[in-house]
Amino acid sequence: MHTVLVRYGEIALKGRNRPAFLRRLRRNIRASLAAHGLEGQVHTRGRRAYVSTYHPHAALEPLSRVFGVVSASPVMSVTPDMDAILAEVLSQAQDAGLGASSTFRIKARRADKSFAVLSPEIERLTGSAVVDRFQATVDLSAEASLTIGIEVDCDRAMVYSRTVRGPGGLPVGIEGRVVSLLSGGIDSFVATWLMMRRGCAVIPLHVAIDPSDIAAVQEQVALLQSYSHGWQLRPEIVDYRAAIAPILEQLQSPSEQRYACLICKRAMLTLAEDVARERDAHAIVMGDSLGQVASQTLRNIAAVSSGIGLPIFRPLVGMDKDEITALAERISPVQTTPRSGEPCPYVAVHPATRAPLEGFLSLWTRLQRVEAPI
Repeated sequence: MHTVLVRYGEIALKGRNRPAFLRRLRRNIRASLAAHGLEGQVHTRGRRAYVSTYHPHAALEPLSRVFGVVSASPVMSVTPDMDAILAEVLSQAQDAGLGASSTFRIKARRADKSFAVLSPEIERLTGSAVVDRFQATVDLSAEASLTIGIEVDCDRAMVYSRTVRGPGGLPVGIEGRVVSLLSGGIDSFVATWLMMRRGCAVIPLHVAIDPSDIAAVQEQVALLQSYSHGWQLRPEIVDYRAAIAPILEQLQSPSEQRYACLICKRAMLTLAEDVARERDAHAIVMGDSLGQVASQTLRNIAAVSSGIGLPIFRPLVGMDKDEITALAERISPVQTTPRSGEPCPYVAVHPATRAPLEGFLSLWTRLQRVEAPI
């Protein structure tokens, strides 16, 4: 088997709780490999995780989608002495096609502090040999054509020249469960991904206004599942006409109809709270961005949230649309199917932007008396 070196970030700061985080990380890495039909053994030592597999390069794609993983590199292991390290560095430089027009850098790390040669000296000795052999130029910045890494452990030295970036964060499931209101649009998709990145196991909840929207949500769930190793996403789909429309139909006057979007959101939060209690979740997630639309003004958010018995997380609250879109493209360069269903028929022409809390709650109390089957 070959070895893939896996680096994690903030897990290293967890002190006495670190073993629990590492157990979850190992479990999720194994799940990611299994989902791609790959065999692999996972263990952790020091501040690194190691994956032993027959297919190290194929393992990079699933590893790049495991929350908690900062980066991963297939490594060649040699005996921990300078001659063996130098030979492997020159071999990888040659395989990478390094030449006189190329730039490179060496990054060395001694996990074994008893190794006689210090990290800067390892870099100097191997770098000088590469320059002599290939006449390449040293560039210590991230713009170098090739980065060769060296990690010296107690029983081996590992040399690598390829690194893939992971999503970082915390392993999925370590923080418990949340219900995420997934509309099929970009905002709620990104908000859900961000909560997964903070270690949450997500239960997607979609209120379907039009059947065609369900396809977009299912596509998003599939994309999110490619990051949710160790936790199976099982979405809840609720019929809008059965659960929400009967409440909105009670809005009688134009002044009440101005609150249609807020009443709709409050009804969805109530549904999410019910689902959370049924499935042992501890919070609700929404894709709100402060001030983006009328229902997301500060006073409207306060009104809609008042009285909900669980924490409501809005990870996009300080982002603008460009930032959200850029993050969506980073998560999945392949665009998801756009929402094509009919819009909500209850949207007001002039929606309320500053709902008075007491008046809104009084209206909600009257409207929720209707029995809406779910």
